[in-house]
Amino acid sequence: MLKPLRTVLTAALFTIATYGIAAELRGDHPDTYVVKRGDTLWDIAGRFLKKPWLWPEIWQANPQVKNPHLIYPGDVLSLAYLDRVAVQEGPREEAPITGIPLAEVEAFLKDLRVVDSFEHLPYVVGLEEDRLRSSLNQVAYVKGLADAQPGQRYLVVRPGARYVGLDPKRCCGNANRRADDLDFRGRRNIGTEQMWNYQLPPGGGEFLGYELMKLTTATVSRGQAGDAEAATVVIDVSGREVRVGDRLIPVEAQPYDLQFFPHPPRQELPARRAHVLAVADTLTTGGPRDVVALSVGARDGIDNGTVLSTWRVGSTEADRVRVGLDRSPDLVGRGSKVKLPDEFAGHAMVFRTFDKVSYALVMDSVRPTRIGYALKHPDATH
Repeated sequence: MLKPLRTVLTAALFTIATYGIAAELRGDHPDTYVVKRGDTLWDIAGRFLKKPWLWPEIWQANPQVKNPHLIYPGDVLSLAYLDRVAVQEGPREEAPITGIPLAEVEAFLKDLRVVDSFEHLPYVVGLEEDRLRSSLNQVAYVKGLADAQPGQRYLVVRPGARYVGLDPKRCCGNANRRADDLDFRGRRNIGTEQMWNYQLPPGGGEFLGYELMKLTTATVSRGQAGDAEAATVVIDVSGREVRVGDRLIPVEAQPYDLQFFPHPPRQELPARRAHVLAVADTLTTGGPRDVVALSVGARDGIDNGTVLSTWRVGSTEADRVRVGLDRSPDLVGRGSKVKLPDEFAGHAMVFRTFDKVSYALVMDSVRPTRIGYALKHPDATH
C-alpha cells in the first residue's frame, strides 16, 4: 500500500514542478535551436526562459553526450517532453560555449586574484641598472626566492585594493568614502593606479581580502648564490611595468573555470552583508556587460554561475509631516523616521569566485548598479 502511495506522491510532485517551470517558459520560445559560434549560455537560456537562471531546472542531456555540462556550436537544442531541453550532439569541431562572453571578463579571469595576505610573498628589491621601472627582456632582482632554480616562471603581481565589507550594525546604505589606493609595499596611500572605483563603507567592516593584479611574467635566470641576497629574473612577457615592491607568485595553469550553468544561490545570502563592493574601470555605476566585485564568495555558497539581483537600499527619511521641515535629520528620533523600500536594479552572474569576494558580470538592468547596492536572490521581489 505504501509503495503505490509513494509512487503517486512522487509523480504528483514532479507534475507540480513541471507546471512551475512551464510557467517560466517564454511565450515565444523556439521548439529547437541550433547553437552558433559566439552564443553564450545566458543568451540561449533567455531564448527558452523568462528567467535564464532557471536553466538547470529544464536542462537534460542525451545519454550519448559525454559531458552534459558542455554545449558546442552545431548542437541542436530542443524543448523535449515535460518541458525539458535536450541536446542532439553536433560535430564538436569548435570550442564549447561559455556562460558569459569571455571577451568581457578575460582580464578579470587571468589578471586578478584575491588573497588574505601577501606580505609573505617574494618581492622585487632592485631593477637592472637601478632603473625605476622595468619591462620586457629587462632584469629584476627578487628577495625571497632562495630555493628558485633557473627556468622557473613566476607571475609578477601588485596589491591594488584592500576589500572591506559593510558593517551590518552601523551601515545599511551605500558606501560613500573612496578607498585608499595601495603603495608599492601594499600599504594605504593616495595613488592613481586604481583599477576599480571602490569606496570604503562608513565605520568599516570585515576585512575581505587583498586584490592582486597581474603585471607580467618573469623567468628565473639565476638563483640566489654566493653572498647575493636576491635571485635574478628576466621579464619575459610584454605587460605593465615592474617596480620595486612588486610581488611574485608561481605561474598556475588556468586556475579558473570557463564552463558553468547560470543558477540561483545554493543557500541564503547573509543579511545586510552581501553587497556590491566595487565597479571596474573606475566607474561608480555599472550597467549590462560591466564587471562588479561582490562581498560574498565561496564561504557564502557562491560559485561560478550564481545569479544575484542588485538592489538600491531604501533610504531612511524623516517623517516631515510629523516633525516639520526645519528639524535636522540627526535630531529626529527613530519613531519619526520612515524606511523606504529597496528598488531593483538588475541581475549579475558570478564568473570568478574566491573565499570572501567574487567577480560578476551585470547581465541585465532597469537602472544602474552602484557601489553599496544590496545583493539578493534573483527572484526577490522586495
